[in-house]
Amino acid sequence: MSAAARLAAGTARRLRQAAGQASAASVVTTDPATEPLPPRPRQRRGRARRQPGFSRSPGLPVLAIGALMMLIIAMLGVEQVTGISVLPERFTAGLRPPPKKFPVLPASDPVAVEIDAIDVTAPVHSVGLAPDGTIAAPDAARAQEAGWYDQGPTPGQYGPAVLVGHVDTDTGPAVFQGLRNLRAGDRVEVDRTDGQVAVFEVNSVERFAKERFPTDQVFGDFDRPNLRLVTCGGQWVGGQTGYADNVVVFASLVEARSG
Repeated sequence: MSAAARLAAGTARRLRQAAGQASAASVVTTDPATEPLPPRPRQRRGRARRQPGFSRSPGLPVLAIGALMMLIIAMLGVEQVTGISVLPERFTAGLRPPPKKFPVLPASDPVAVEIDAIDVTAPVHSVGLAPDGTIAAPDAARAQEAGWYDQGPTPGQYGPAVLVGHVDTDTGPAVFQGLRNLRAGDRVEVDRTDGQVAVFEVNSVERFAKERFPTDQVFGDFDRPNLRLVTCGGQWVGGQTGYADNVVVFASLVEARSG
């Protein structure tokens, strides 16, 4: 058989198969106009049955969760107005606005501090630990200077840089006499040996009894570059204690610029 004959035979065979399929389909297909309708299901009298898994009311668990969310939102509003944190972190993760953006600087020793709000411009020198394990205070002869605790971060690095200074001397006010008058939002600028100026914004000013000094709160916050300014305050008790309290300024880095 020639190729043309084989092609014609194959075509004819496919046509016969298609005709057979069409014929078979016509046997099982009915005319919708003539096919009898299926019997209607009998309707049962009485209350309609609910579909399983659905409820017409939200239910107590959903209402409780909604009430809790409303309470959290309301208390966040209180925090924004008062500035006081009233909710545990586990309840507000992802809800509080992110903190202000901040730079992070490499290590560089401080050389001067300037606080316009209380008219302070003073040199800064390094201090270490006193024999009793506390930060050594600057010598009385350098009472108009601030001391940087050189075992901690430098101003602008992650963590709390600590500057200490006298509140007064036998002859009059010293460098940090006015720390207690600072307010949230005041700026503290620290000049560094690398020519950068680290600009901090005051968060709070607090006073603590010396025997209850909050070591973790002052030295343990490494979530961003911070600054602590520490001096004496409260009542004069004399002896080795001097003043009964410490005044501590808590500030956070908000800017860095060339000096």
